[in-house]
Amino acid sequence: MAHRFRGCFSVNVTPFTEDGSKLDLAAQRRFLDWQIAEGVPGIIILGTTGEFLTITDDERHEFVEQTVKHVAGRIPVMVGTMNAHTPTAVRYSREAEKLGAQGLMIIPPYYYSPTEDEIFNYYKAICEAVSIPIMLYNNPYTSNVDMKPHLVARLTKTFEQVRYIKEASQDVARVYEIVQATDGVMNVFAGQQIVESFLLGAVGYVNPFGNYLPGPSTRIWDLLLAGKMKEARAIQLGILDITRIIAEGHPLYGHQCYSKALAAVCGYPVGDVRPPITTFKSLGQDGRDRVARLRGVMERLGQLPVRKAAE
Repeated sequence: MAHRFRGCFSVNVTPFTEDGSKLDLAAQRRFLDWQIAEGVPGIIILGTTGEFLTITDDERHEFVEQTVKHVAGRIPVMVGTMNAHTPTAVRYSREAEKLGAQGLMIIPPYYYSPTEDEIFNYYKAICEAVSIPIMLYNNPYTSNVDMKPHLVARLTKTFEQVRYIKEASQDVARVYEIVQATDGVMNVFAGQQIVESFLLGAVGYVNPFGNYLPGPSTRIWDLLLAGKMKEARAIQLGILDITRIIAEGHPLYGHQCYSKALAAVCGYPVGDVRPPITTFKSLGQDGRDRVARLRGVMERLGQLPVRKAAE
């Protein structure tokens, strides 16, 4: 395996034109340059935050191709290639590897509540088609299945591509359990609870906050590695404040429209979300008020300059 993934990988939004009808590749190029300048160690495109379910196959090909081309090896690019239909997931995975992606992030087949053997065979088909690293994505709240440590260990033992997992079951103890079950072979990326996951053996974090807080949310891992727990916890508390403000009155994935709105606040407009997700525009004054509160947290964390009271 050529790459060794570590740290806070931003799981990125997908920029659309104002009416949402097309990809905005110019916005994507500006956004990528900003991410890299802020020190993000790697990115993941076409995950849940990237609205992968709303992307056509032609858009997928163009988006992956143009992203990899523009990044030009400056940081690793991972691509979400999951699908409920195994042959489609295989096709997406093979295409991403051919286009130059350094890794794949793949959730189990969603909706069907597959058995462990069905999940195993899904990943088996993908591993037989590609050679680049695969990050399993365990998120029971979107896939409707929970990959337990023994299944993760089975996949890790069988397939040399399976060396990473985004663990988002919200049970932080899973980090330690997976490391133990795989004899330390599996590299766990936290899906939440960054500091606690690090202390239990995680090597990184899949980071939706990188879309508008790339500097501080990347720096938290450097602080953890340096043993500066107080400073790392201060950033995590700010992230928890952001989560709380967004979650008030919004569904689980309400953060997507705010991720895009806050990227625009930072000077990198990326459009709004596609249906059925609630658009930021539709939130009206409530959304604008919430963004003002979120901006205050971003200022406090150092992502934005602090505004003068007169402003």
